[in-house]
Amino acid sequence: MTVDVVAFLELLAGDAAEADFEGPSRSARAAGATAEEQARVDYAKGLALQVRDILEARRRREGELGALFESANDLAMLTNLEAVLQAIVTRAKQLLNSDVAYLTLNDERRGEYMRVTEGILTAAFRSTRIPYGIGLGGLVAQTMKPYSTADYIPDERFRHAPDIDGAVSGEGIRAIIGVPLLLGTQVIGVLFAANRAVRPFGTEASALLVSLAAHAAIAVDKARLLEETRAAVAELEVTTRKLQARNEAVERAADAHDRLTRIVVEGGGVDDVVRSVAEVLGARVVVLDLSGETIASSAPGQPVSDYEAAVTRRSLDLSRTAGSGDIYATPVLAGAEQLGSMLLGPREVDREDGDLDDGDQRILERAALVTALLLLFRRSVAEAEGRVRGELLDELLSGTTPDPETLRERGRLLQADLSRSYAVVVADVPGDRARVGQAATFVAATHDGFAAVRQGQVVLIFPDCDARAAGELVVEGLRLSAGAPVTVGAAGPVPGPLSSPGAVVRGYDEARRCLAAAMTLGREGQVVTADDLGFVGLLLGSDGHPAAYVTSRLGPVIDYDAAKGSKLVETLRTYFAADRNLTRTAGALHVHVNTVTQRLERVTRLLGKGWQEPERQLEVQLALRLHLLVA
Repeated sequence: MTVDVVAFLELLAGDAAEADFEGPSRSARAAGATAEEQARVDYAKGLALQVRDILEARRRREGELGALFESANDLAMLTNLEAVLQAIVTRAKQLLNSDVAYLTLNDERRGEYMRVTEGILTAAFRSTRIPYGIGLGGLVAQTMKPYSTADYIPDERFRHAPDIDGAVSGEGIRAIIGVPLLLGTQVIGVLFAANRAVRPFGTEASALLVSLAAHAAIAVDKARLLEETRAAVAELEVTTRKLQARNEAVERAADAHDRLTRIVVEGGGVDDVVRSVAEVLGARVVVLDLSGETIASSAPGQPVSDYEAAVTRRSLDLSRTAGSGDIYATPVLAGAEQLGSMLLGPREVDREDGDLDDGDQRILERAALVTALLLLFRRSVAEAEGRVRGELLDELLSGTTPDPETLRERGRLLQADLSRSYAVVVADVPGDRARVGQAATFVAATHDGFAAVRQGQVVLIFPDCDARAAGELVVEGLRLSAGAPVTVGAAGPVPGPLSSPGAVVRGYDEARRCLAAAMTLGREGQVVTADDLGFVGLLLGSDGHPAAYVTSRLGPVIDYDAAKGSKLVETLRTYFAADRNLTRTAGALHVHVNTVTQRLERVTRLLGKGWQEPERQLEVQLALRLHLLVA
């Protein structure tokens, strides 16, 4: 019988299962083959199965190489280190068809440490560190050679450690294979595959894992280099931005220095400083006095918020720059004396860090120093001018008024029109008289007025202002320096010294009487005028002057009679004597009723409407009586 080799070839060609190769042997036995013929058939079957196994092994190897190539290709495309490491252990688990896979990286100071895992269940295993030479992984890292074991715990080839063995047992791992990740002669880590059953890893598995580890080491190194490059580029960008910011800060500082220098040299003011700093720093800038009032602002229409006021107070309390975010303040200091504060508001362009850098803080503090110099200079000028104005006011109040031409020239030098009308204010101020006097000088200067201290009282005059408004200016202006309520007597407006040389003295006397009456009546901390007191002021004033009272109530009528030769004062006396009856008044004066009516209309134009109201009427009658007595 001839052996049917073709049948076995057909089975090989058809990729038949191993059991199908028994078919030709059964057919030979059924055909009555001799023992020799049966042996030849079985031999042919054995050869066919060997060929099948070789083909199967080559297909498997081809598949493994294809998978390995695909893995290498995938690893080459990954640039993130964590993604590369995770892809390595995932591929290792797939290629070896293992239960778990994991990878450790070398730490020169503390040994190997677990970086990524696939299929691991316990946290203890993930946190395991493997010292050099300890366990299978430690031996792989130390010798740079692959090692495997079918059952790790009883394997005595390795140096065991209780914590490592405990982690392995806790995970249920039995068989382990580990291969080194090599870069040249340097081990950067170890790649593992493991099973939870006793199942040895063959040479093919070891070769496959070694090949994967070779590609993995290159991918890890590339990813590391990319990360280091990215970090270096990011650091370079940060350094570049810092250098750019530093250059910008230097340029801003130089610009600010030039601007501030020009302001000082060219005689600029605080407004110029505020405007320049706002332009340089791109933010709102405000200079405040110690009471929180605005001296100058780059945004006049924008008020200071409560938070900004709190930051300003903190900077004054600390005597240094304070604030955070986009609100800062620095004190304006002249030595140890605080003159105010400089507030820096939100920036027009947001900065990356949001905080004030050292360069900008120095610009702000330098601007505050220049502001202090300008405020000191302005104060010195104001004090010098105030002394000159005070001396002139003191001369006017003493009755030693210079001749009109000299007075006009002195007014011109002080840029004051002494022909205007003035309100006169006398203030009783407790506390330090020198300090209050300085405050009074400042208040007067800011309103084109004059101030002086006479007989322990502060005297101020203000042009083109009524008595009450002038008194309120003084109360508000002296409140802080006095530290207590300020009581004020006010008079006027009275003609200026060029128009009427003695008018200011008369206004001064009236204001003093109003102040004395206010103190007697217990009206401390208030503004009191002759209109407030009426004839009561004449009765209560410590140095009451009837003539002054008559002038304050009837002056225009008396002056009109003197200028026109009329009889308005006589008409008023007769009018009141006749109980304000027009007919009886006309009869007593021997004139027509219309004449009386015309005279009373003239009085109304001179004294103003309301002079016949009960309170004013009483004051006018008293003035008429006093006028008769004084005359």
